Amino acid sequence: MRLRKKTWARPELEACNFFIINPSQYKGKWREAFNNNNPIYLELGCGKGTFIAVHGSENPDINYLAIDIKDEVLVLAKRNIEKAYDEKGLEVNNLKFMAQEISLINDVFSEEDIVDRIYINFCNPWPKKKHKKRRLTHSKQLEKYKQFLAKGAKIYFKTDDDDLFNESLEYFKESGFEIEYITYDLHKSDFEGNVRTEHENMFSEQGINIKFLIAKR
Repeated sequence: MRLRKKTWARPELEACNFFIINPSQYKGKWREAFNNNNPIYLELGCGKGTFIAVHGSENPDINYLAIDIKDEVLVLAKRNIEKAYDEKGLEVNNLKFMAQEISLINDVFSEEDIVDRIYINFCNPWPKKKHKKRRLTHSKQLEKYKQFLAKGAKIYFKTDDDDLFNESLEYFKESGFEIEYITYDLHKSDFEGNVRTEHENMFSEQGINIKFLIAKR
């Protein structure tokens, strides 16, 4: 669904102290943005921010970065993040988010930016053959992530889409990742600590199994 342009979204984002207006300025020095040496976890395509809000507010010793492209979505993420932290009586000190085209991820991250985990939740499946290289799990993208992923770092990936999931398995293997964990029905699996997203609940209510894997570099 296409969101209507909201002229007030950008001003609200720019007034937020954990929104990064110009992410390229931190390329090679994301730890300076947090002013500590805690691990960095990155969510690609954070949507309305419900997933990262839960993780961030529950894990103050981990630095979280969230990326999406539309101001109209990111402003909702901002509000959900603030709400989650406020409910726990916390300041948003360990989470930052930004507007960035993920296909150009290497414009804002370099090999000096050591990321320990990536989350990819319900990304666009791009089912047409000519569009598959746009997938966030495509080998072309995985090679970009490897520029800043730590050795032993993990990618957590979940989706409702069977074709995307099965083809992503091949992408990970092609790019030298080890599949550490896999399930074709996350909600009936033994995996602990899953944070459900809005899309996840929607697909589950439709009777669609959630596919999930952990790939280790």
